[in-house]
Amino acid sequence: MSLVTRPADDPAFRPPKWVSWLIAGVPVFPPLYLAAFGSLKLLRTLPLTARWILFFFASTQLLSSLFTPQPLLSLGLNTARTLFILAMISAGVYLRDSRNLRPLLWGELIIFATAWGYTLYTQGFAGVQARLGHPYYYIVALGLIAVVALWIVVLWRGGSLWWRVPAGALAVATFIAAGSRGPLLALVVGSVAAAALRLSRRGFFIIAATLAALTLITVYGPLSHFKPAQRLLTDQTTGREFVWEDAYEAWQTSPIGGVGPYQGGPYLTYLFKDGCQVTPTLARNKVECPQWASRLYGIWLIAHNNVLHWLMETGILGTLGLLVLYGYAIFLTVRNRDAFSAAILFGFTAIGTVDVVIAVPDTHFAEIWWVVVGMTFVPARPLSGSPAE
Repeated sequence: MSLVTRPADDPAFRPPKWVSWLIAGVPVFPPLYLAAFGSLKLLRTLPLTARWILFFFASTQLLSSLFTPQPLLSLGLNTARTLFILAMISAGVYLRDSRNLRPLLWGELIIFATAWGYTLYTQGFAGVQARLGHPYYYIVALGLIAVVALWIVVLWRGGSLWWRVPAGALAVATFIAAGSRGPLLALVVGSVAAAALRLSRRGFFIIAATLAALTLITVYGPLSHFKPAQRLLTDQTTGREFVWEDAYEAWQTSPIGGVGPYQGGPYLTYLFKDGCQVTPTLARNKVECPQWASRLYGIWLIAHNNVLHWLMETGILGTLGLLVLYGYAIFLTVRNRDAFSAAILFGFTAIGTVDVVIAVPDTHFAEIWWVVVGMTFVPARPLSGSPAE
């Protein structure tokens, strides 16, 4: 019997151990997710409706390129991104069950530990007060993967308390110290969705009690003077409304096909004027953006809204394909009633109103979303016995 889970909670399909190790390593070394390209052929095994949805999505992405200011460049970039997305979806088809993503937790715990270690070592507690960071994870990303880790811990039925409690505590501490409100929105909406679909009463109680306790200690308790925690209670948009305005105006310049993937940076003037910047944590340590990255700076600027970002880059045509795929995945999630998939899809939809969390490539959180989309496409098998969240 496993030390961390009951055999009864095992998924019907479990990948080889080397795949689990690979998944665990992705948060630490994100390029490992390129192994997903090896599963592309599995898309042919999907039901006909799912294949037509994917065909429609891919077609709209590529066709949108013809209506951009630089069609050939956009076609090449759109082809690469669409293949990447399809590879992530095919990885979800291969893994089949959201429980096979559990090894992500171990890599994410390493990221949390290195974030705390790096921030405290280089900046002391003042660095934590200025918001916990990581050398190559942005603060919002750090908060979001803390939420993902918390979902894995809570939904891991049969997991022993001796590791779930400290793992959950580290995830909660990282989430609070990151002080990002977008991940808080994801946590609330995703948890409610998981509870509504399949989460046990005990799991719902744990999440609700955790949120209530965090609110109390943030408002009245020891976190009342902890700046990142207090930031969670504010409603400032921190300039996002200017970014949204820029993205909307960029889309208006090319409404059918957008300005092209990875080409929206110069249009986002509110962000672009600041020039190339490293992560806030590195910036506080006086680390400057390397010259080669400065030339590519605009590539990773985002519109801070999933739909606006896709609209800016692929216009009405590409966004239509995204929304059809998005809606189909949400429909299947509700039908399949898998708690973790519901938390990811609904939670990422919520944070997607203020950030872009589905644009790839990224440090693995956007990839999680597309992998889970692939999992929803796999026909659900009849369940017997207790729910396996």
